[in-house]
Amino acid sequence: MFESLWAVVDMHFFGFLRATGVTLQLTAVSLLLAMVIGLVFAFLKLAKSPVANVIANAYIGIVRGTPLIVLLMFLYFGISSIVVLTSFWAGAFALAIHAGAYVAEIFRGAIQSIDRGQHEAARSLGMSTRKTMRLIILPQSFRRAIPPLGNQFIIGLKDSSLVAFLGVSEIYSTAMTAAAANFRPFETYLIAGLYYLVLVLAFTALVNRLEARLTPDRRATT
Repeated sequence: MFESLWAVVDMHFFGFLRATGVTLQLTAVSLLLAMVIGLVFAFLKLAKSPVANVIANAYIGIVRGTPLIVLLMFLYFGISSIVVLTSFWAGAFALAIHAGAYVAEIFRGAIQSIDRGQHEAARSLGMSTRKTMRLIILPQSFRRAIPPLGNQFIIGLKDSSLVAFLGVSEIYSTAMTAAAANFRPFETYLIAGLYYLVLVLAFTALVNRLEARLTPDRRATT
């Protein structure tokens, strides 16, 4: 078994290495977009306008109730008559739209967790609502949102495997192609799983380190 496993590694090492780079690019782009989308819809959900609330709730409800694979196929095939997207960008936008609904709830919860007294204190100092949000509320909210955002990042990394069905040469797509060529699916998919596992463990360690650096008060109490 180990000989055949090593043979597959030796045969497809550089292919999996290139695929790992594509997976990381896809995950990074989609989650950066998701954070922008999530922050916008978090503000819409927190707004006093009923129209803004309806728009935010509709987006979050529809996206969370729709399978990601359907969203992928819709963006790649469904709107191709209006906008032509490459498989990479169709996948990135679909992942971003999907993750954005969850990121919106993460940001909303983090913003609402900040004591209202800080808003009142900022107003008493003559700060505008926008300045209060930018300088006081959002920095604290971001620190509190790091753990769930880290979890969402890892989920997004694993969800990126679905983009293989659009023809993007990421890890899972490379594994499917390699398994069809070498007739060793067990070893090939095991290697693909190990690649994902290493990436998840690495990002988990990075998130934990970032959380420890940005929340020293929490670290001191543990």
